[in-house]
Amino acid sequence: MSSEASAPRRSVVVTGLGASTPLGGDAPATWSGLLTGRSGVQLLTKPWAESLPVRIAAPAAVDPADVLDRVEARKLDRGQQLALLAAREAWRDAGAPQVDPERLGVVVASGMGGVLTLLSAYDTLRENGARRVSPHTVPMLMPNGPAAVVGLEVKARAGVHTPVSACASGAEGISWGVDMIRSGRADVVVAGGVEAAIHPLPLAGFAAMMALSRRHDEPARASRPYDKGRDGFVLGEGAGIVVLESAEHAARREARVYCEAAGVGMSADGHHIVQPEPGGLGAGRAMRLALGDAELDPTQIVHINAHATSTPQGDMAEAKAIQATFGTATDKVAVSGTKSMTGHLLGGAGAVEAIFTILALTKRMAPPTINVTDLDDEIQLDIVRDTPRPLPAGRIAALSNSFGFGGHNIALAFQRFE
Repeated sequence: MSSEASAPRRSVVVTGLGASTPLGGDAPATWSGLLTGRSGVQLLTKPWAESLPVRIAAPAAVDPADVLDRVEARKLDRGQQLALLAAREAWRDAGAPQVDPERLGVVVASGMGGVLTLLSAYDTLRENGARRVSPHTVPMLMPNGPAAVVGLEVKARAGVHTPVSACASGAEGISWGVDMIRSGRADVVVAGGVEAAIHPLPLAGFAAMMALSRRHDEPARASRPYDKGRDGFVLGEGAGIVVLESAEHAARREARVYCEAAGVGMSADGHHIVQPEPGGLGAGRAMRLALGDAELDPTQIVHINAHATSTPQGDMAEAKAIQATFGTATDKVAVSGTKSMTGHLLGGAGAVEAIFTILALTKRMAPPTINVTDLDDEIQLDIVRDTPRPLPAGRIAALSNSFGFGGHNIALAFQRFE
């Protein structure tokens, strides 16, 4: 056996966090809003929303165009703006690591790319002609735009990537970052996901599928995972970015470490383009693979940030998957459905919720699930309802689940780093 083949696997740690979400313009503000159980969902009051069948959404709490330099913002799609702000925060939070650019990677995922730019540019073309289309249109609409912008920001040369797996994209972005470090391609990776798609067309499309909640009279109570009255998700926008490092690289520079990115599990349902496999078989397989990859026993998991979109079929399939994976230990796992507050950030969801999971371990506090007033009788999970819950002492571990249209399943395992 070669020395390369017998070398121990590199441990990957998280050293920086950045976020821009419906609850706050940075990670601390978002976490604070999460712990108070505040909803970022609101009624859309702009004229373009008046005729839509669904008029609620969860926009970013801070408009990125108000934070960025005006000239810089004008050249970036809204998703790129959100990703850049989150990446800058994460990079600062990590202490701006000194790293050879050829050992620095970027993976920023998106489910829909620069859809706002695409639709706006088409309106300009149709109404005003080709000469009025911006020369920045293509770089702004291309799906790899957020990753490219972040890569240019940090001067990454080990690789800049954009996985696309619908609502699992952000989690897959982090999984790719873990793999880049484990494989030896990079020492540091800026990874995560973003989405900005609050626009009449995506809203109309999701509404036509009967995927969105229509609680216009109670926007803040619309996203209600695991509740009997759940009637669909709420479209949100935002970005989540983490800085991943090999444990050795972090130790050499004496970096502050949040936790270990201990394991990744991926699977596919092979069932339906939008509906989850009803028994949660693929989701359960992803969780078991993440546990195996992290060399963790199910009894070591104390918390799960669930995908929990507030759809009747999705919540039930995930609940079955968790119950099958953890068996008799299910009642010892605190489950949080944070989309009840943020809405569903699509390609940004998995990354933002990974940050919630990391902070839950770091702070030893599971965030609440709001709006569960009448728990579904078939949901046999220990849901953290209404108020945060302390997590146990010790080297605890947690999972973050993300599932996407097309049957994409990603589970990320994190463990406290001692």
